[in-house]
Amino acid sequence: MLGENPARADCLLGYAMSPSPSPPDYAGDIDAAEAWEMLNKDPKAQLVDVRTMAEWNFVGLPDLSGLGRKVHCIEWQQFPSMAFNPDFVAETAGALAAAGAEPQSPVLYLCRSGGRSRAAAIAMARAGHKYSFNVAGGFEGDLNIERHRGSSSGWKAAGLPWKQS
Repeated sequence: MLGENPARADCLLGYAMSPSPSPPDYAGDIDAAEAWEMLNKDPKAQLVDVRTMAEWNFVGLPDLSGLGRKVHCIEWQQFPSMAFNPDFVAETAGALAAAGAEPQSPVLYLCRSGGRSRAAAIAMARAGHKYSFNVAGGFEGDLNIERHRGSSSGWKAAGLPWKQS
């Protein structure tokens, strides 16, 4: 596909994927079901939740315990100021290395609805992690007609495992 990132095609070989072109600066967008499939099929695949500590505590987290893995919780923006986390790339690279992820391992970035995680995926791809994917729709997804999240798209709406503290 014109404009498709070759890293995305290499990494997604054998995975179902949505036909969405991606810019050349990260591996692209995948939906929550595709993210789960990738995490399930590839034991080196990692999930980084870039939301804030408040969101993790009050809204919930994806639950990867059934896969024998944990979600890496690293704020893209720091709560409560919402200032950019200047250590994001270093913190994420360290967490991925500690988890045994290799440079060619897919890394999936998740936020509330896909905006911050896209920026994080681009930053990490530019830092050398070319298989950085954005989970479009994020954890809670887009607003529905009643202006509520969690029912129209995203991790929760896809019925994927999650937990709340």
